[in-house]
Amino acid sequence: MSRRFVIEAVMIAIYGQLLLPKRPVEYRIPYTSVMELYDMKDSPEPVMPEADDDAYVKTKIGEMIAYFEDSFNKKKIERALMAPWRESPPLPINDNVSLIIVNAAENMQYGEVFDPIETEIILMANKLQCPILTDQIEFQDKVVHNSVPVQLFDIDDFEYAVEEVAETAEEHKE
Repeated sequence: MSRRFVIEAVMIAIYGQLLLPKRPVEYRIPYTSVMELYDMKDSPEPVMPEADDDAYVKTKIGEMIAYFEDSFNKKKIERALMAPWRESPPLPINDNVSLIIVNAAENMQYGEVFDPIETEIILMANKLQCPILTDQIEFQDKVVHNSVPVQLFDIDDFEYAVEEVAETAEEHKE
């Protein structure tokens, strides 16, 4: 059984270890965060503080965009865009990682505190009953401060998160 996480597309470009989990993982990605990759790739604003790291991550972002634009993957993604909350079929990255694009519908439920992509991530985590994986400290603080009912893991705790989700899934089967 795959472990499922809600995550922004750029996190996968930044953190290569997310593509090498010890167990099968499915990343649920809001479509709007896929579209955000185009802005990040072409923006003069750095994604990473160090110039070498920024150039590397922007190259990885370009590779992700090319992967999503591959005709086979593009058709799968287009299916998700036919209706709100529809998911694409899995887009396999390797034997242990699949991406699923979700046409999330931001409804302003958390709009005063969170930006639209953060709101989509929260709504996806609630709707899909899976944890959020992020490196955004401010986002994590806002989730905790506002008592948002989601499970959240920092990317630094990725290995633990994969194991924790696995154990939780096993407990629910019993």
